[in-house]
Amino acid sequence: MPKLPPRADLDTHDVTNQPGKAPPHDLWARDPALQTYAKANGADTSNLAQTGAIYADDVLHTAAADARRDPPRLVTYDAAGRRLDEVHFNTGYHQVMQVATKAGYANSAWIADSGGHATHAAHVYLLSQLEPGCCCPLTMTYAAQPVLAKDPPMAQLWAPKLQSAQYDPRVMPVNEKLGATLGMAMTEKQAGSDLRRTSSRAEPDDELYRIFGHKWFCSAPMSDGFLTLAQAPGGLTCFLVPRWLDGERNGIHLQRLKNKLGNHANATAEIEFDDALAGKIGEEGEGIKTIMDMVQHSRLDASIAPAGLMRAALSEVSHWAQSRRAFGHALIDQPLMQSVLADLALDAEGALALSMSMAAAFDRADDTSTSLARVGVALAKYLNNKRCVHVVSEAMEIIGGLGYIEDTPLPMLYREAPLNGIWEGAGNVICLDVLRTLRKDRTAQAAIDAQLDGMKGRDRYFDAALGIHRKRWLTVPDEAEARWFTESLATLMTGASLLENAPNEIAEAYIGSRLSEHRGTTAGALGSFNTQAILARLTGT
Repeated sequence: MPKLPPRADLDTHDVTNQPGKAPPHDLWARDPALQTYAKANGADTSNLAQTGAIYADDVLHTAAADARRDPPRLVTYDAAGRRLDEVHFNTGYHQVMQVATKAGYANSAWIADSGGHATHAAHVYLLSQLEPGCCCPLTMTYAAQPVLAKDPPMAQLWAPKLQSAQYDPRVMPVNEKLGATLGMAMTEKQAGSDLRRTSSRAEPDDELYRIFGHKWFCSAPMSDGFLTLAQAPGGLTCFLVPRWLDGERNGIHLQRLKNKLGNHANATAEIEFDDALAGKIGEEGEGIKTIMDMVQHSRLDASIAPAGLMRAALSEVSHWAQSRRAFGHALIDQPLMQSVLADLALDAEGALALSMSMAAAFDRADDTSTSLARVGVALAKYLNNKRCVHVVSEAMEIIGGLGYIEDTPLPMLYREAPLNGIWEGAGNVICLDVLRTLRKDRTAQAAIDAQLDGMKGRDRYFDAALGIHRKRWLTVPDEAEARWFTESLATLMTGASLLENAPNEIAEAYIGSRLSEHRGTTAGALGSFNTQAILARLTGT
């Protein structure tokens, strides 16, 4: 960013009433909502305050923009025709990865005495506002560690590297590195979400295995290893495939990079396991059960990342509305604009509140909290990602034509908005998982009921909506109503999270507009709530 402001006195006209892109700002100090839910859920606020300030650095924002403008390149062979199977990134990508790793994105949950998962979730929220593409490899590194813990010898080698605060992109075996990342490769062409149809095979080789097969999606293919599924003699099994072996490359061939809608700074590849050496985690035939711990933890990230994307979009819009004038007044002072902005801000804050509450359930780790998190994260992932696309789209519309231009972050955020709804289970898969969990796990149902009943008596609209929900669904519904049921329950859970920790004005406005029968279907249908209090949370004033 230039040290001097650009010229506004052009030859033919003066540039006035044109706010331009919002300058980088302290993502912690200017976000009262994050401060509320981080403190309420036991996160390390000192660490987050430092990180929020670091992410305000102009140089880091330039690095993130460079990483998006100069996307990863696949280098399959060297000049002599020998296989490399490497992805080369812009230096800006490595710079953001280094800063986020040092800040504690991937390791805070595993090295903290308390509140580690809540701290980690807040890191996801923060980095999603700076460079969402860097979240993927760090999220998988975070989420893989409970799976590795099931194999102590393997964890002894890998865990210290994954929990390191040093980012080390060098091509070398994990035991020689200062720090490591770990990815995941499960999706196959013929299987998709139906992992039981996995066709990759694993052949025993002494105490290890050799993997053969094709994976249709593998994000962060330069990770130092991958958790994957393959058919062993005893059935579908979980394996760790190291990217690099001692003195040679493992049999992992990168076929091509996906040409994605967004997430441009991050690489996603099709990969071929061709005689790839791998270690087994868990018992043969229990692959899905084993790897689901990673899926559950990465779903936490997929539930809070949209809150960060919404916050980034609304920060840009609030800057615009405060600086732009129309019809004699600043946009932010016009009642209709206030209603629209406040309405969008409620979705962003609700998403943050519910996800942080679920992260705290991860931290408590007792049986009830684990069951609560199991279903609660699915609820948050579903609702938050459905809201995200709408919020970012409305933010773009508020700014108008400039919001549709790549000079602003809105197009990037718009391309990112659908991603977390697809990753780790698209909407239908998540809703079916909610039904399945509530049918099988009585502790999960009891934990949800306790969470909701604990907020009864605080808001009449909440109480009425809870009664309507329970009257409509005396038991877990059939599959055809899975989305309706999940949306209703997720909205109630969001309302409960806000009643527990948010200022009264925020909770009342969310519940009165989302859980009452008097509600329009578009942003701005907010009614007579305290928009000033809501907007103060958005602008940080």
